[in-house]
Amino acid sequence: MRRVRYESTGGPLFLEETPVPEPGPGELLVRCEAVGVTLPVVRKVTEAAEPVPLGGEVAGEIVAVGAGAGRFRTGDRVTGLCFGHGYADYAVLREDMASPIPDTATAADAVALVRSGLVALGALEAARPQRGEAALITAAASGVGHLAVQLARVRGARRVVGAVSDPAKADFVRSLGADEVVTYRDEDWGDPADYALDAVGGDLLSPALAALTPGGRLVAYSSGGGTIQTYDLLVGAKSVVGFQMARIARGEPELYERWRRELWELFESGAVKPAVHGEFTLEEALEAHVAVETRANRGKVVLHTGVTRARFL
Repeated sequence: MRRVRYESTGGPLFLEETPVPEPGPGELLVRCEAVGVTLPVVRKVTEAAEPVPLGGEVAGEIVAVGAGAGRFRTGDRVTGLCFGHGYADYAVLREDMASPIPDTATAADAVALVRSGLVALGALEAARPQRGEAALITAAASGVGHLAVQLARVRGARRVVGAVSDPAKADFVRSLGADEVVTYRDEDWGDPADYALDAVGGDLLSPALAALTPGGRLVAYSSGGGTIQTYDLLVGAKSVVGFQMARIARGEPELYERWRRELWELFESGAVKPAVHGEFTLEEALEAHVAVETRANRGKVVLHTGVTRARFL
């Protein structure tokens, strides 16, 4: 089978031929149809001290079931988070990380919705949203952010503000249901919001916090780091909480599964629609990484194992 790999920090990425893996106890072997590209994985290539497997969201058909795995059968279509090599024709999934794909969804829908949607929904829940509040979503055109905009509306936000890096993304974010769109460079982000979901971090933390009402809540779920001055919290009685999806997946599996079911229900009702920015082949993995790293994407960036020409919104 084909697999994307790299040998040193920063790449380059290359395709190699390697044997098809075998599923171990409690694992599933999936013939990948689509693979989601995420910023954390892109940053591993550019920042990790040593090469790591390119894992992440995969979706496809189960072709083999390991010992002790009983929830699924060969032929079932599933999506889930792969901790090993996911940029490949075949990937191994832990059964407890797998979710069935409904007949109404494509593999691209699945990788665009489930993991990114879980992060968006979890970050939103961490903000403790109340119906009628105003929401601020940074990276609003990203794989997670574009779902967070829609989920905030589902949760009853009366006003949703999307913050983006490029004004060219404004129409896309408005099409998701945002009432207003601001850019990070704008001095005025409009009327204050009650809560913010921040996926950027770094220098953007301060303006995002400043854009909140007194008593406002900021949820930071970015891997980009950043610092906040304690005085900025005290003066407005504001709060900041960090959210990490891995903690929920490991420590609260029932909640994790409930959120997964909710996302598929919202998808099937049409309340939440995942957007795919581009579909790249495995040979085009570098181009896919560039789209994510430069924040050029509008929606989810997806790799396909078949021969496909890249398409863009």
